[in-house]
Amino acid sequence: MSPTDHETAPRTSPDRSSTDPPDALVRHLSAEECWELLEDHELGRIGYRLVDEVHVVPVNYAVVDRTLLIRTDAGNKLLAAALESDVALEIDSVESLADGRRVAWSVLVRGHARVLGEDEAHRYDDLPLVPWVATPKWEVVAIVPEAVTGRRFQLVPA
Repeated sequence: MSPTDHETAPRTSPDRSSTDPPDALVRHLSAEECWELLEDHELGRIGYRLVDEVHVVPVNYAVVDRTLLIRTDAGNKLLAAALESDVALEIDSVESLADGRRVAWSVLVRGHARVLGEDEAHRYDDLPLVPWVATPKWEVVAIVPEAVTGRRFQLVPA
């Protein structure tokens, strides 16, 4: 998916899905639908720029008050957050419907990252932000959204 695939969708604005035909091949998701999907999932890919390189890595996340939180340790993600870099986080999935059709959806959050201070980070100690790799990840990074967009589309039959 190219970075512009979501640009025609509204920026956390009124629900355009009501104007799309119910059987549309591509349907824009409302901000509410996007947030429901973000809250129901925990794995995404975060993209960020450091100097002249773009990085994309998988992360697990949690949603708190329409902010995405991730845990990390020293490294590129933490450096990007310390620099309050622009970031994008994407989640997506493919689903099979009861009638045999397959649909896919994708949600894209664009914003900036920031490292939470120790006091603020401790408020989230009880969140299910468990690292996949058994290494300590003490730093909490917030992804503050500026735009949330999404699409649902029917896949070509196999």
